[in-house]
Amino acid sequence: MTNWIPNLAGSGPLYQRLADSIEADIDRGVIGAGAKLPPQRDLAYDIGATVGTVGRAYQLLRERGLVSGEVGRGTYVLGEDTGVAKPEIPDVSVEGTRYVDAPKDKLRFDSTAAPDIGQGAIVADVLSRAAQDHPHEISSYTRDFPDRWYEAGARWLSRNSFRPATDTIVPTLGTHAAVMAAIAALTAPGDYVAFEHLTYSQISRSASLIGRRTALVASDDEGLDPQDFERVCAQKHPRMIFLMPTAQNPTLVTLSTGRREAIARIAREYNVILIEDDLYGHLTDDPTPLLAEFAPERTIIAGGLSKSVAAGLRGGWLSCPPAYRHRIRVAHKMMTGGMPFLLAEVNARLVVSGQASEIRKRSIAEISARISIVRANLAGFSIKSHDKVPFVWLTLPDPWLSGTFKNACLEHGVLIDDEDEFKAGRSERVFHGVRFGVSQPRRRDDITGGVAVIRRLLDEGRAGYDSFS
Repeated sequence: MTNWIPNLAGSGPLYQRLADSIEADIDRGVIGAGAKLPPQRDLAYDIGATVGTVGRAYQLLRERGLVSGEVGRGTYVLGEDTGVAKPEIPDVSVEGTRYVDAPKDKLRFDSTAAPDIGQGAIVADVLSRAAQDHPHEISSYTRDFPDRWYEAGARWLSRNSFRPATDTIVPTLGTHAAVMAAIAALTAPGDYVAFEHLTYSQISRSASLIGRRTALVASDDEGLDPQDFERVCAQKHPRMIFLMPTAQNPTLVTLSTGRREAIARIAREYNVILIEDDLYGHLTDDPTPLLAEFAPERTIIAGGLSKSVAAGLRGGWLSCPPAYRHRIRVAHKMMTGGMPFLLAEVNARLVVSGQASEIRKRSIAEISARISIVRANLAGFSIKSHDKVPFVWLTLPDPWLSGTFKNACLEHGVLIDDEDEFKAGRSERVFHGVRFGVSQPRRRDDITGGVAVIRRLLDEGRAGYDSFS
């Protein structure tokens, strides 16, 4: 190679920045497969570093599987040289496996929004009073956030012994927007964000749209594997990891205290920011301390109203270390256009008045009744469920495949989600599972009917399903 100088901008150890710069240029095709990297002494002179620093960077690239080195011959980029430079922005699938427009006349078992328990009348009343009290604010852009918006977020995100201060709160347009604002604010294009193989994958797909890369971390029956998390941290140096420690979507696994402590320790050692999505955890009475309690200096916790009060209100908040707050608030405004006064005010009034908590209690009661229907009708099959969480994870019996079972349910009038909907990236792992929600159909009888379809397909097996019919 000649006339190549790495871009060492950014923060962090010099050897890591050098390795990241070389990896980025390999990804873009600036350094082609089979190319020989500069001798360590030459590159050390060019960038004003020690030979040891360059040697550590080259070793890191070998650990990432990007280069090979032989004594006396040098260090070479691995892979097949096609002669075509890679695009700077990869062609990423962002749609998932759901329909953009759901088919009509199908039971919606593919959603976990809060059930309709009559909260529309409560919301209408609060909405009317907010409009009457603040006509000027509604007619203009939201420039100033009143204290009650922060107080609402602090109350709603509180759980167990975790009590965030109001100066850590950012009001957002839902939990998804909260998480994406944090990713946009605290990572840069090309950075890795770590995810479990199965998770709320719309975050990883959204992160890919703004140039972040996905690193997959293995999980087992107890949740995210700390040892594999440490491996990924050592090899790919993710800036952030997205987690759902309580009632994980879609597997419903809750991490033990020991695993949370291990994850916090590893994140601190490798300087990884933790994003804790507590959207479903907030529905449970699980007493396990939140991840934010083990690593408060690097944990961002996000939650909202969509699963327990009303998804259409787009109510959400995050709590973060105060040093991050301004950057995340600005990123949220840049990515969403800003908080609409009317929605933020209605959400705050619902929470501060206690009405949101009352709606949540009624929603949980309805969810529990529906989960009982599922358990009674799917007895004998491998399902994971929680009394207060509005979805079920079903492990399919042989010979069903996840996508095939989803198609069979569709042909019988029921929309569910296959496992691919929850894969954060390309994964060789196969789980043979599907997720279905119970909160969207209007009546409990619809739950009974939809679960009967699922039960019938499971009983009949593949012999009862003809994809050519």
